[in-house]
Amino acid sequence: MNRPHHPPLPDGFVWGVATAAHQIEGAVDEDGRGPSVWDTFAARPGTVRDGHTGAVACDHYHRYAEDVSLLQALGVDAYRFSIAWSRVQPSGSGPVNSRGLDFYDRLTDALLAVGVTPVPTLFHWDLPQALEDEGGWLHRDTAARFAEYAALVADRLADRTQRWITLNEPFVHMAYGYALGVHAPGRALMLDALPAAHHQLLGHGMAATALRDSGAAEVLLVNNCTPVRAAGPTAEDRAAAEAYDTLHNRLFNDPVLLGRYPDLSVFGAGEDLRGAVRDGDLDIIGAPVDALGVNYYNPTWVAAPDGPGLPFAEADVQGYERTAFGWPVVPDGLTELLIGLKDRYGAALPPVFITENGCSQHDVVTDGKVADPGRIAYLDGHVGAVTEAVQAGVDVRGYFAWTLIDNFEWAEGYHQRFGLVHVDHVSQVRTPKDSFAWYRDLIAAHRRAHAKPHSSI
Repeated sequence: MNRPHHPPLPDGFVWGVATAAHQIEGAVDEDGRGPSVWDTFAARPGTVRDGHTGAVACDHYHRYAEDVSLLQALGVDAYRFSIAWSRVQPSGSGPVNSRGLDFYDRLTDALLAVGVTPVPTLFHWDLPQALEDEGGWLHRDTAARFAEYAALVADRLADRTQRWITLNEPFVHMAYGYALGVHAPGRALMLDALPAAHHQLLGHGMAATALRDSGAAEVLLVNNCTPVRAAGPTAEDRAAAEAYDTLHNRLFNDPVLLGRYPDLSVFGAGEDLRGAVRDGDLDIIGAPVDALGVNYYNPTWVAAPDGPGLPFAEADVQGYERTAFGWPVVPDGLTELLIGLKDRYGAALPPVFITENGCSQHDVVTDGKVADPGRIAYLDGHVGAVTEAVQAGVDVRGYFAWTLIDNFEWAEGYHQRFGLVHVDHVSQVRTPKDSFAWYRDLIAAHRRAHAKPHSSI
């Protein structure tokens, strides 16, 4: 097995893993949980590969103690998980559903009992269906409901939980859920989805205030970021890359870090994002965050469009190893991304956490073991990329591998395996992969490198 060989990252660097509620919990009809947009979306024929749903997922709701034991064996400092809004508020508003919130109370206590810091994410794409019926993130009122929900959760957990994440990947939720319709809620509005970007960010800002009022010490936003590369040498290709960078990266980073939206005129939108922005909104969105969460999987290559429509066209590139998902493996893209954020935002860039990074592989259990050398190489390369960025002066404070256990991978159902632990989705048997041992050894080596020698008298 490959062994970690990178120079040690700074003392206090946080090692973790991440999951999401709808991808692992199951128990969609238990203890008062209401339906989410993903329950509704997956029930429609043809939306999820082979008709898979998250109804059972990894049965984490009932097996969380087993999964916490895996976290303990892995030796992580922190566990990033998400809270299912419809488990806490079945209709997305109104009083708390105590039985639902009790689950996260138990999970928090179980994590702390084994020395793992809980890092909850309040929204990872599973909006209560009742709110979607009223307009979802296209509706401004959803931002206010999100802040109320944040306060309810923090009132219960903030005494033991200090680091909070508001939203996960608002770009992906807007683009896949509202613009293209390939994720829940399945709307295909193209650029008319832009108000969903603003209302998510407004919800982030309002929830950040609610969390701090309830005693949260640190608040983060997690953005999926990608370095954008022109696929060709022409000025048109470079302009297309700039347009895509604006939509994917700057639209969600600039308001939070700079207090303003980038120029969206190439998308036919003004500063009001098609009427969504009101006076004072950017002050709420731009209130300082304590850190920025960055999810990274691969760069995006962009070329000039062939005709009318969007001002860019995504381009396929050759010459890279691919994951089982078909995504190119480009570790140096993470270094490029982190240094690019530092160069773009300067002093406005807060500390950074890599809140997701991982890959899907074709994993098979053989004689009770799972050999996944491709995942080990992937993780090794990306940890090395983080190390290079830190050496270049980027303040990266932690790394969360995606993901702990194989799960419900959204529109791909159970066909993509990202976990450090293999899950048989019939028996629910968990089998740690070789990458689990590799990551455990990496974390242990980091701690040994920073261990203070005992003094003798």
